[in-house]
Amino acid sequence: MIVAVSSSIAAASPARSAAFVLTSSAFTQGGLIPKVHECTSSGTNDPRQRNESPPLSWSGAPAAAQSYAIVMRDLSNRNLIHWVIYDIPANVTALPQNVDHAYLPSVPAGARQVYYRGSASLYGYQGPCSPWSVNTYQFVVHALDRAVLSELSSGSSTTTAAAVISAASVGSAALSGRS
Repeated sequence: MIVAVSSSIAAASPARSAAFVLTSSAFTQGGLIPKVHECTSSGTNDPRQRNESPPLSWSGAPAAAQSYAIVMRDLSNRNLIHWVIYDIPANVTALPQNVDHAYLPSVPAGARQVYYRGSASLYGYQGPCSPWSVNTYQFVVHALDRAVLSELSSGSSTTTAAAVISAASVGSAALSGRS
C-alpha cells in the first residue's frame, strides 16, 4: 500500500501595520464640529463659539516619523488654511482641546504654530468661520521625516508652512467635519 502525503507550508504573510488614523473625541468623521470650536470673529456673537481647537489623537503612524504636524483647511473655501501646528515631538500622539494661541504653545512642549492672517490675526487655531453656509473642514496630521522644520519661523505664512510640511511628510491621516 502506498500512501501519499502532501504538505504545504504557507509563507508567513508580513505583518500589516495599523492604518494611520486621526480621530477626535469632539466629532466623528463627516460629523458636525461643535460650536465651542468655531471662531469668535464671525459676527454672530454666539457665546458658544470660543475658538478652541478640538482634541485630536492619532495612531498607526509610519515608523519613520520623527515629528508630526497638523494642517487644518476649509475645503469649501478654496482650501483656506485655518491652522498649522508643527514640530510636535514624535512621542506625542494627541493634542488636548484648546491649544494655546501662541507661537510656542505650552502643550505640546516643543511645538510651534503659524500666525493666522484672516478674519482674526493670531497664532494657532482659527476655528470654522462660515456663519452663512455649512463648510467642510479637514484636519490632516502628517508624520514628518525630521524632528524640526528649521526652515520655518514665527513669520512663516500658512501656505509656506503647509508646503514645507507636505515635502517632509512620510504619511498622513485626515479627519473632516462640517460647520
